[in-house]
Amino acid sequence: MYNFAPPNENKMNQFALIECVPNFSEGQDKTKIKQITDEIEKIDGVRLLDVDPGKATNRTVVTFVGHPEAVIEAAFWAIKKASEVIEMTKHTGKHPRMGATDVCPLIPVSGISMAETSEYAHKLGKRVGEEINIPVFMYESSAIIPERQNLANIRAGEYEGLASKLKDPSWYPDYGTNIFNVSSGATVIGARDFLVAYNVNLNTTSVRRANSVAFDVRENGRIKADDKGRNILDSDGIPVRIPGKCKYVKAIGWYIDEYGIAQISMNLTNINETPLHIAFDACCTSAGKRGMRVTGSELVGLVPKSVLIDAGKYFLKKQKRSVGVSDLELIHIAIKSLGLDELTPFDPFKKVIEYLLEDKTAKPLVQKSLISFANETASESPAPGGGSISAYVGALGVSLGTMVANLSAQKSGWEDKIDFFSSKAEEGQQLKNDLLDLVDADTIAFNKIMDALKMPKVSASEKDARKLALHHATIGAINIPLEVMKVAFKSMEILREMAEKGNPSSVSDAGVGALCVRTAIEGAALNVRINCSGFDDKAFVADVLTKAEDMLNRAKVAEREIIAMVEKLIV
Repeated sequence: MYNFAPPNENKMNQFALIECVPNFSEGQDKTKIKQITDEIEKIDGVRLLDVDPGKATNRTVVTFVGHPEAVIEAAFWAIKKASEVIEMTKHTGKHPRMGATDVCPLIPVSGISMAETSEYAHKLGKRVGEEINIPVFMYESSAIIPERQNLANIRAGEYEGLASKLKDPSWYPDYGTNIFNVSSGATVIGARDFLVAYNVNLNTTSVRRANSVAFDVRENGRIKADDKGRNILDSDGIPVRIPGKCKYVKAIGWYIDEYGIAQISMNLTNINETPLHIAFDACCTSAGKRGMRVTGSELVGLVPKSVLIDAGKYFLKKQKRSVGVSDLELIHIAIKSLGLDELTPFDPFKKVIEYLLEDKTAKPLVQKSLISFANETASESPAPGGGSISAYVGALGVSLGTMVANLSAQKSGWEDKIDFFSSKAEEGQQLKNDLLDLVDADTIAFNKIMDALKMPKVSASEKDARKLALHHATIGAINIPLEVMKVAFKSMEILREMAEKGNPSSVSDAGVGALCVRTAIEGAALNVRINCSGFDDKAFVADVLTKAEDMLNRAKVAEREIIAMVEKLIV
């Protein structure tokens, strides 16, 4: 995660991050799009993550993140540039819109509440209205008027109906004047939860049939009609609606010339209640009943990793397979099951927020190949050393246990045991990931000790600073291998269960895994002891050494028991 420079606000979390996903009414002219995104990239403290233009919609979805003050500064200049380069009188496109910057949502990512994010949205809206003379409507969590929470209500009539709409006192903007800005239209700004823009592809060119699927799926459903096609009204004269299958889903059908197909275009506004894969399956079911077939889908903009991880697990469970596989394999299953690569190549490293934010330099060792890792270890540098190797050996050990769990889940005749082995494989994957993180953490802890030793020690204050830095660095260097012991020891239980209950053909792998984990624990214990040597906090050292010795003794017992089980089965 990137740490952005915070503003001088004492009450604001200095690591607060928000995401901004403005939608600009230009998806065809790359020069204009770049002029807008250049404004974003000029601002320190933000990172441009994604630019997703749509030719048929004539609309570009841009995603960037950063500290709130930096984000709203970048958003302001992007909105201003859009007002200069986009001429709404000439704009046409498949997607509903009402302005050059049609909508500009702010989404809390970390270290900030929705209420605080909403304050920033209002700050941005006020500035846009006053300085650019664009009418601004506040929506979602930032709505001042309850009827304006829903974007569709604000956008009804689109750009073409905006001039007359602004004359209605009930539709005066929240910021700016009610004078129609012919060139730029109006803009909607607000704070909201994460939204997934998602299109499902159909093997039809009929918009009417695509809409029929959209009505089946979306929460708002369709208006109920009698057998003569007339709308049925309630006692107050309001049309009665038949709700759709998926809550928190908005959907319409449209035809995309670029692809030559009709799509169901959806906004998933609460992915915890209706995740991507559930909306997809709902479309498949509805399309099938109506004589059509879903051929694939596309994601517009970025998604959290959990969206694809959850989808991968969902489809593996439907196949009665173990879900205890790596994140990348789960994502691969999700891409293929959802058909995300049908229309264009789908690269998760360009579409998943966490991957885009990931600092590859933070974990240099685990990024290496096996050969380069071994060469680095064998070099004259003291790091990576025994601590990192212990963590890596532990990761290999629990990986073997995880492999046995996955193989056991696929064994013919063991279908009733899939859930058990799948859950154990999931546990193993998490322990493996934790130990891999500790590979680099151990080397980082060692480097901190080296940095502390290099600090100047001429004056009394310098000596005190050096002593304090060395004290904290030593505690870190002790705690990291101790954590390796703790995590590795947890994997002994998985290995024991795989030796006892797993596929007999793979029992030797469980045994090798136990040997690796015992080595990891014993190696980490050596590092704990050497880092404790000479440390001046005697009470801390005594407590740590007691814990380390206890874990080591229990690990030796567990390893002997597992090996005994294995030897009985392979005789």
